[in-house]
Amino acid sequence: MSEQTITVTVAYGSTKHSITITGQDDGKGPTVKDLSDALTQATGVPQTSQKIIFKGKSLKDMEESLSSYGLKEGCKLMMIGKRNSPEEEAELKKLKDIEKSVEQTAKKLEKVDGELTGLKNGFLAKDLQAEALGKLDHRVKIAAEQFMKILEQIDALSLPDNFNDCRIKKKGLVKTVQDFLAQCDKIEACISDHLSKIQSKNLALAE
Repeated sequence: MSEQTITVTVAYGSTKHSITITGQDDGKGPTVKDLSDALTQATGVPQTSQKIIFKGKSLKDMEESLSSYGLKEGCKLMMIGKRNSPEEEAELKKLKDIEKSVEQTAKKLEKVDGELTGLKNGFLAKDLQAEALGKLDHRVKIAAEQFMKILEQIDALSLPDNFNDCRIKKKGLVKTVQDFLAQCDKIEACISDHLSKIQSKNLALAE
């Protein structure tokens, strides 16, 4: 079954948004949730604050397909709902800035991982490997430290209960950073494993 895509026009305030939604390929087509997610992207109004209206009827059931509400290509809908408060937007911006630093640190970690793979594949003379591994280990430790600092930063953000979007984003960020920290551990273990292999080989050679 192929994915089904429909484009609808949604009026929000004085603005009209053309929204294209692609459904999962399970035959039921795009759902109300797919539309709601697309509207959050387009308008900045969080799902919890949206009221989507079609022909005077509110689309409430997120799991329902749009076609079950009679929505077809080119239909016109209306949405009401408030964007996040300026306070929440400010907190969201902080979280987005933190997300950027997570991405930057993750790129450094990826580089280390790539170089380590190269080393294991013998792209470097044996006698230079130990020193190179030491440097890689140092870089992983720095990345892990940065991730720890980022976790502290996220932790320091105290969010009011009604800042739903922020809370979801914060939770997601914490999980991402924890995953990267686990990756740091894995790479460090890999480095020390490779290092001990080299050292035991060198010892064998020396004997």
